[in-house]
Amino acid sequence: MTRSLPSILEQIVADTKGIISQRTSEIPISRLEASAYFNRPPLSLKKALVEKDFAIIAEAKKASPSKGIIRAQFDPVSITQSYQNAGAAAVSILTEPLHFQGDISYLDACRGGLTIPILRKDFIVDPYQVIEARAHGADAVLLIAAILSRSQLSELQAAADENNLSTLVEAYHESELERIEFDKSPVIGVNSRDLHTFEVDLNRAIRMLNAIPQECVRVAESGIGSTTDLNLLKENNIHAALIGESFMRSEDPGEALKTFISSLA
Repeated sequence: MTRSLPSILEQIVADTKGIISQRTSEIPISRLEASAYFNRPPLSLKKALVEKDFAIIAEAKKASPSKGIIRAQFDPVSITQSYQNAGAAAVSILTEPLHFQGDISYLDACRGGLTIPILRKDFIVDPYQVIEARAHGADAVLLIAAILSRSQLSELQAAADENNLSTLVEAYHESELERIEFDKSPVIGVNSRDLHTFEVDLNRAIRMLNAIPQECVRVAESGIGSTTDLNLLKENNIHAALIGESFMRSEDPGEALKTFISSLA
């Protein structure tokens, strides 16, 4: 049975389509393809994750619809640099402007100081956004199965492949796994936060991730708030975790990441 989208997710998708309509009229694809970063060979997200015994994708996020402002003094360049110095396998940068107070310019600003992959975290619904991500220096894009049909997922994965970008394909519910072509999408994430209730269940995420093909890289997302959570994931054969809010609420995000990494058994 198909689950209905939470109203906030429906609103974000509708707003995103409006943003895309405006951007496509202002910035044609030819202009994106002429950008300096477009000719830069993107880094492989999968390679970066499997090189670590347990990998952390550390996120820079100013706000969220459910939590409001998470970090008032938000400097994505210094935050992502501190993540890299602390041992992050990759960084995730929110670029959605209306609900998360992100900005696509954050990708350009952070790219120059980083040698690890950048994941553009946004609500990707159009191939234009994939091209846009590469033009601004991203190496990977997030594809959210909850807001995409199987054919849309396939189209966006093909767009990413054509532009040599990695994808992190994210599911919230078991039924969404049926939409994913695992042979084409090697990095799979499960969001442990139920978007209908906002409850966090790491065990559900572990169960879902261990049900996908073994050749996929398995990433747990959301609600990972302690070193105990991190070790639970590692003990259950999860390869990586995407962590944002825990670090964003710390005085020094890079030091918080170091603490998490040093805790791994």
